[in-house]
Amino acid sequence: MLSIDPTALTERDTYKFLIGSVVPRPIAFVTTRNGETLNAAPFSYFNIVASEPPLLSLSIQRKEGIMKDTARNAIMTEELVIHIVDERNVTMVNETAANLGPNESELDRTTFSIAPSEIIETAGVNEAKVRLECKLHHHVPIEYAGKVTADLLIARVVRFHIDPAIYHLGRIDATELAPVSRLAGNFYAKLGDSFEIERPK
Repeated sequence: MLSIDPTALTERDTYKFLIGSVVPRPIAFVTTRNGETLNAAPFSYFNIVASEPPLLSLSIQRKEGIMKDTARNAIMTEELVIHIVDERNVTMVNETAANLGPNESELDRTTFSIAPSEIIETAGVNEAKVRLECKLHHHVPIEYAGKVTADLLIARVVRFHIDPAIYHLGRIDATELAPVSRLAGNFYAKLGDSFEIERPK
């Protein structure tokens, strides 16, 4: 077994170990509002925090200390819409990972159609089987070695939008959702075989 001190690694090497080890990772496709511009981007540092209230975590890395548009917009408006990425929309979601200016909408690179929100002002897109309207619950700047390296956003879900085709008896059918997850590099993964293990009592 290799034993490696992370403080001896470059940031890029640490990044490669993490994204190669913590797999598969769910992908949050996030829309935020910058004035009249609707920004969009995918993030795979994403997960559930709590169910009461319904909270999600989204960590957005800074580039050379500069906050990304999604983090800045979410903090400024205290709103964001999180979509679950699936096999049908992953190619268009990938297009929104392009580096554009804050006043340019990444959605212009796609054929996504706008879905107005019910509770918040920030819109989402129609081409997602699960769309979550969220309000910013908490922002935690991640500080290390005297600088901020990431922005951890805790988002509270204020409205669930679920495609009826994947909704059965109060549950979401994962097979019908067909979620896509991130691996390392340019690789993604589909939902594979599932198995059940009963929890001990």
